[in-house]
Amino acid sequence: MNVLMTADTVGGVFTYALELAAALGRAGAQVALATQGRMLSPDQWDEARRISGLEVFESQGRLEWMEEPWEDVARAGDWLLELEARLAPDVVHLDEFAHGALPFAAPRLVVGHSCVCSWFEAVRGEPPPPSFARYRAEVARGLRGADLVVAPTRFMLEALERHHGPLPRARVIPNGRSPARFTPAEKEPFILCAGRLWDEAKNARLLDAVAGDLPWPVLLAGEEAHPDAAGAPAPRSRHARPLGRLRPEALANFFRRAAVYALPARYEPFGLSVLEAALAGCALVLGDTPSLRELWSGAALFVDPASAEGLAAALRRLAERPELRARMGALARERGLTLSPERMASGYLEAYRALLAGRAASAPEAASCGW
Repeated sequence: MNVLMTADTVGGVFTYALELAAALGRAGAQVALATQGRMLSPDQWDEARRISGLEVFESQGRLEWMEEPWEDVARAGDWLLELEARLAPDVVHLDEFAHGALPFAAPRLVVGHSCVCSWFEAVRGEPPPPSFARYRAEVARGLRGADLVVAPTRFMLEALERHHGPLPRARVIPNGRSPARFTPAEKEPFILCAGRLWDEAKNARLLDAVAGDLPWPVLLAGEEAHPDAAGAPAPRSRHARPLGRLRPEALANFFRRAAVYALPARYEPFGLSVLEAALAGCALVLGDTPSLRELWSGAALFVDPASAEGLAAALRRLAERPELRARMGALARERGLTLSPERMASGYLEAYRALLAGRAASAPEAASCGW
């Protein structure tokens, strides 16, 4: 099985793609990874080179959720078609919606990690502004062009259907993460949050607001600057301690040591950082959203993302009750271990095989019609 997979380099999709590529490789598949967005950082190249047999093809340009991206999106599409013609993969696995409408020769699978429309619905409580009209049209066209649509949660799949129309060929495949890097260490009295701090959906501002009233320090790891020059910068931390963007090994070390992981998110279609924290045995305090409930119900404390008092109370409760903290950390790790890379790869391999079987079954019919 040869797979041409795309991934943007700005957020968690790149981590997801590397984890999936490694697991697919262990299962005997060959992956070529075509990156989009900004050029890979040295850290990202180091991570990619650790995966045996992975081919990486690098590009840069604005992504479909950024301001005025469409010339770059079209240029990236032409590049992907050229790559497919050169590599002749069995399946094309796309992590940008618009490219689902391209005339690839191989069956195409589109993964909906998130979308601007559902982001605005959850974070701003309103539809996206008119400037995103083309985005909505391109996403809908790409989803209709896909031979199969995949989402990491039922919540995300339903959101795609609600905003962009019915998806007759769709399935949920949860993400996975290897536990090897996140083995729990002796826990220390601090609260960690990690991710794109510039993203309002992560709600880091609320965590920073309550940090001064907590018995433990709050550490924020991640980028504060928006990758799109037109985006607004994240507010600077006033009470929490900013760590900036960390190398993967350094961030994993913070996960292993943190007693509590807090993400009071308003919108989080999956949340790889939550999974990493869970594997590291952190007690979880999460925003009460449908997707996080879907994944972590019974293994986390949930808080209203609009309630500073509720967030502070949950964090104080864990800081003051070591037995609860230990129990919640154990439950989180137990749940996290079920979300393995092997399970993820198995789900995608099943999807790829279904695509190829469907293509083979339709070939005689197409031939008989003179296509």
